[in-house]
Amino acid sequence: MGKTIAIVNQKGGVGKTTTCVNLAAALKELGQRVLICDFDPQANTTSGFGVDKTTASPSIYDVLIDGADCRKAIVSTQWADVIPANKALAGATVEMIGIDHREYLLKNALEPFREEYDYIFIDCPPSLELLTLNALCAADTVMVPVQCEYYALEGLSDLLSTIRIVKRSLNPAIDLEGVVLTMYDGRTNLSMQVAEEVKRHFPGKVYATVIPRNVRLSEAPSHGKPVTAYDNLSRGSEAYRALAGELLEKSAAAVG
Repeated sequence: MGKTIAIVNQKGGVGKTTTCVNLAAALKELGQRVLICDFDPQANTTSGFGVDKTTASPSIYDVLIDGADCRKAIVSTQWADVIPANKALAGATVEMIGIDHREYLLKNALEPFREEYDYIFIDCPPSLELLTLNALCAADTVMVPVQCEYYALEGLSDLLSTIRIVKRSLNPAIDLEGVVLTMYDGRTNLSMQVAEEVKRHFPGKVYATVIPRNVRLSEAPSHGKPVTAYDNLSRGSEAYRALAGELLEKSAAAVG
C-alpha cells in the first residue's frame, strides 16, 4: 500500500511545487513508483514535468467535476507519473459546493492507485480552502515546506489547526510527515535562526536535509525538468536526493 502525502503551506512562494517536483524525481531515481497530483490551479507542477497544461486532457478538474476516468488523466514522464491541472481548477471550489461528500472527491479519485504506487504526492494551492481540504482528506500525511525567512512561522498555526480539525472530523488517520526547510542560506544569521525556531516548534519533525537557495532550482522549471535532470550535480539536486533518502529511511523505520 502506497503512502499519500499532501505538500501544504498556505503561504505562497515557500517551495511547495519545487519540493513536489524534485522530491518525486529523486524518489523515482531510487526505484520508487511515484504519482503526482497537481492540485494547484497555477499548474506549475504540471509544467515542471514538461507536460503542457493547456492541452493536457482530461485534467484533475475533469476527474473531480465531470467524472472523467482518473486513469486516463495520468501522463507518464521519465521522472514520475502526473495527473495534470490547469486554470479550470480555480473554479472547482464553487462547483464542488453542491456535490455530496465534496471533501472526499480527491480521495475517491486517488484511492484505486494506492496499490500501484509507492508514493502519491498532492501539490496543494497556497490557501486553506476546499481544494486543500480535499487534499488533507485524501492524504495519509502532510509535508510542510517552510521558507527560511522572517515570516516563516506566520500562518503555520492556522495550518496546524486545520489539520487538527480534519483529523478530528474527516480523516482520523492523518499525521504530520515532516517539515522541510527551504531557501536556506547558511551565510546568514536569519536562516540559522529560523531553522532553530522551526525545530523548536516541531520537535522531531524537521528533516535534517535543508534545501539551499540555488539558481539551478529556480531555472529548472522553465526547461520543464526536475533539477536532477537539468543539472545533475547542482546543490539543489544533491539536497533533494538527500531528502528522498531521508524520507525512505524514516518510512522504513516507521514500518520496522
